[in-house]
This record gives sequence, C-alpha cells and structure tokens, in this order.
Amino acid sequence: MRPSRPIRSAPRLTFGSVFRPSTLMLAMGLPLLMSACGGSDNSPPQLSAAQPGTLANCASLTGFSFANATITSATPMAASAVTSTADGVTLALPAHCVVVGKMNPRTGIDGKSYAINFEMRFPNAWNGRFFHQVNGGNDGAINTDGTRAYGRKLGGSPASNGLIDGFAVLSSDAGHAPDTSYANDLATGMGISGQVFGLDPQARKDYGYAAVGSLTPMAKSLIGAAYGRGPDRSYMAGCSNGGRHSMVAASRYAADYDGILAGDPGFNLPRANVAEQWDSQALMAAAQSTDSVTGKPAIWSALSAADMGYVNTQILAKCDALDGATDGMVSDIKSCQGVFSLANDVATCATGVTPNGSCLSTVQKTALNKIFTGAKSSDGKALYSDWPFAHGINAGGWRAWKMGVTNGAGSGTNKYGLNQVFATSGALIFSTPPADPTVFTGLGSTVIDWTQNYNFDKAEALINGTTSVFTESANTFMTPPNPTNLGTLRDRGAKLLVFHGSADPVFSYNDTLNWYAGLTSANSGDASKFARVFPVPGMNHCSGGPATDQFDMLTPLVAWVEKGVAPDSVIATARTATQNTDLGGVVAGRTRPLCAYPKVAKYKGSGSIEDAASFSCQ
Repeated sequence: MRPSRPIRSAPRLTFGSVFRPSTLMLAMGLPLLMSACGGSDNSPPQLSAAQPGTLANCASLTGFSFANATITSATPMAASAVTSTADGVTLALPAHCVVVGKMNPRTGIDGKSYAINFEMRFPNAWNGRFFHQVNGGNDGAINTDGTRAYGRKLGGSPASNGLIDGFAVLSSDAGHAPDTSYANDLATGMGISGQVFGLDPQARKDYGYAAVGSLTPMAKSLIGAAYGRGPDRSYMAGCSNGGRHSMVAASRYAADYDGILAGDPGFNLPRANVAEQWDSQALMAAAQSTDSVTGKPAIWSALSAADMGYVNTQILAKCDALDGATDGMVSDIKSCQGVFSLANDVATCATGVTPNGSCLSTVQKTALNKIFTGAKSSDGKALYSDWPFAHGINAGGWRAWKMGVTNGAGSGTNKYGLNQVFATSGALIFSTPPADPTVFTGLGSTVIDWTQNYNFDKAEALINGTTSVFTESANTFMTPPNPTNLGTLRDRGAKLLVFHGSADPVFSYNDTLNWYAGLTSANSGDASKFARVFPVPGMNHCSGGPATDQFDMLTPLVAWVEKGVAPDSVIATARTATQNTDLGGVVAGRTRPLCAYPKVAKYKGSGSIEDAASFSCQ
C-alpha cells in the first residue's frame, strides 16, 4: 500500500474496486494480509472535555459575516415541546436561537439556482460542543419533521437529541433542493424531482462532500459569534447517506471533527445503487404478475410477505439458539452464515405447487440467491458486496426498500416499486455523463425499461466515468478517498463509531464489516483504539425490524472522545408495536447489549431473556 500522506491529498483508493476482502476470510476471523497504512503501536492522544457557555444575543447574529454566507434570520425560541410525525415521540426542547442562512449561491450549468441552505440552533445553555447533523437520502431539504431537526441521535425513536443535550446543531440541504418542474412525478412514486440536481457537476460535488467542507468552518465561526468562542469539541452524526457523509468526513475532514457517528453507512453508495438495479432485475425475473398500467413485471409480486416470512422462520430455526437464547433474534450473525443454507434449509416447491409459506419456487430461490450473493458483471467480478441471511429480512421495511411495498400488493405510489427512485438516482446522479431526464417523465414504464436494460458490464464505466464537464466520477465525489487510511483522525485522538443493522436492505452489513477488516489490518491488527463497529441484529435500514433499535450512541461517543472511556457495549431497547410495526416475536421493552464487533451478545444461562443484564458480550 502506498505510504501515508495527508488525507486531503491522498491517492485515490476506491474501496469497492481496489480492496475487497473475502467473506470467507471474515467468517474465519483471519487477519487480512495487507501492509499497515500508517499504523501505530502508540495510543492516540486524549482530547480534553468541552466546557459550557452561555448564548449572548440571538438577534445580533443577523449581522454575522462570513465569506459567501448570508444570514436571513435569527429568531429566539422559548422552551417548548415538539412531536415527531414519524414516530409520535414528544420531546421538551430548551430555549434556543434559530439561525437560517445560505452559502455559495450560484446558477448551475443547467440554468437553475443553487445554494447551500442551512439552519443552526443555539441553546441558551451551551455544552461547548458542535453537532453537525447530516441528512439521509438524496439530501435536498432541512428536515423539519419534529424531533429530526435538532440533532437526532439516530436509532429508532430516540428519547433525547443534541439540542436538548446542549449542542449547537447544524443541518442543511447539502446544496440543492427538489426541482419543482418535476414535482408532478412524485404522484407516480418516481421521486425524480429529488434527483435532477445530478445534471449540475457542482451540485453533485456539494452533495458528495463539498457542502460539508464549506459549512464546517462557517458553522464554527458562527458558534464563535454566538458564544464568544468556538466549539471545544465537534461531532458529526448521520445514518444511511448521512452515514456516508460521516464516513467521508472521517477521511476528508478528519482535522475538523473529534467524534463521528455513522449509521448503516452507504459509503459505497454508487456501487450499492448498481446492486439495486441487480436486485430489481432479479425480482422482475421472478415476478408472478404484471402491472396493469405499465405492462411491466410487478416486482412486488416476486416474493410475498408469507414467502419472506417462511425464509425468516428457517433462518431462526437454524440460528436463533446460537447465542444461547431462543428469543426470535439472531445475535451471532457470523456463525449463522456458516450454518444456514438457502439451498438446503428452504424447501423447493414441487412442480405445480404454488408457494404457500412452506416452500419457494425454483425461480424465487434463484432470485433470492442472486440478491444475497451480490451484483456481478458477466465475467463474475463483484460490483458491490454480498449480504448476510439475517432474521428481519421478512420485515415490512426490508420489502419496502427491495420491492416498493411493505406486506401487501403494490398500490398507489408504490405500484411500480421503489426501483423507480433507485433507477433515477442511478441514471441522473451516479452515472457520468448523466442520462437524459426527459426519459423518466412517463408513468413508470420508461424508468422500468432503464432498470431492465441496465448493463452490468458497463457499471464500472458509469460510476467511475468523467467528462470535460463532469470532472469527478460518482465514486470520487461520493466515497471516502481512502476509507482504510484514517491516520489523521486516529493521530488527533478523534473517534469513529459505526453501527449497522444486520438486515439492512439498502447498504450491505457485510460491506461495513469488510471495511472494518481492512481498517483493522491497516492499523497493525487493531483499529479499536479509535474506531468501533456495533452490529444491530435484525434491524432494517437505520431502524425497524425485529430488533432492539432504540439506542443512544452519541453519549458514549462523547465519553470516549473526552474521557477516554471506550464503549464495549451499548444498551438498546425494543420499541413499542406502535413505533415499530415489524417487531415480530420481539417483545416491546426488551433490552440487549449491542456489542463492539467482533463480540456477540451471549445469554449467561440464567435470568430473563428480556433483560440486557442476562447477556454479556463475548
């Protein structure tokens, strides 16, 4: 491996194509045979704790001056309660100041107006810390859904947030907003309006990494204006694309953040999008009905809720007891992959027998096998990662992402399947040059055509391609420049926490473990002094599924950064059936320790299986 050098100018190593440790090596727990990239036997330095402060005058912040930034309002907010429309949680917010502004206004090459719109919230009683909340999805909005705009701690239905804890919180749209000229497409479930920014190269770059680079120094300066000094400690947190933002920051902006929390990170997002096209083709081939409007295969009909429920039952039958407790959860995910076999443990329906919850057809098993072994070119080259067979793949969240429905047939905006959204983002954001957006203005058939005709032998050229106008490829602007070389972060004493649901249908849990194996090898066999991964058994994408998905990893991250207390486990709780409709056999209120990989929560042999105290990380 090339010598270590400053992260910002590091030679590009695209993780998905340059380094791909085998699943077998991971399953065996063998160290990867890579030379250390800047590894050190010395412990990282200990950073000091943040000191509190008090907000000065809120209204005066309208006069804040920073290059290419404009403050449009600064409004004092009294203490109040706010309820999230997403999960019904009500939180009591402290008195604070809301500052709204924008950076880098410009006209794009597509003739549209762009700017990085942002919002900051400054608590009157400040804990001395900065919290950069990064968005999921395709960005494009400052999330104002109740508790989500105030420094969300991630996990399902958190009981607190960054603002309540005293952080100064930043959120933004990452440099683009939905294009209203395509708003009518939302009615068909295509979601094109959130992706046409891909026609502008600077908007792509802002989405990938540049918005964070512009916002970070501005936010710290604005904090200085609000409290008379800048933040003592700076943190970033996000899930999904927000997890990708966090992983990119750990590489590109390691000097700017002391603690980074990345959930279900899509750090290989362009490749994961290729995998979505692969999955959609596999499901179309197994579709059992045709959509009456488009005449195309209805991907939601490939595998019913009962079909996936049967597969999930078979996984539990082989793997539930591996952790010592038969409790409807599989904590020992690695061991499960060694004992469960789709071919042998899932019955194949006899000829003429319709799948009825006790068998799958040969076509269905072929589709599932293709999905879980991962996208490949015609010569067998892996284009993304494989996926683990984990309990929770029958949950509504899993089917919603893969097929566009939860537990029923397609209807309304889900009629054509979520592959519509993945297809348009793949075509307009992650392909260079981008596709012609006018191709995607029909009711859905043209988008499905794009997915059906996607050529996986050309995938590498699309996600790694450049032109004289689009000078950065998707893999350049979206992924960490060198994800296994985090020497700058490590040597500063900064810390990285990553969590990932084992049944995530969007970004592969295995891909995250492969990354961590590479990071471990690059640090003389131990990256745990500055970076740790916490699997969340059964959790779907960022939350949901038959899992204990309510947890707070921000608090232990702060303790690790500022007190040197490294987290070996984090207690997680199963939410109520109202908050999480995919609990399955998991009892609401159940607690479990989430263990730092590679340890697994094992039952001690006595005590209630609903109590985390009855389990230990081994």
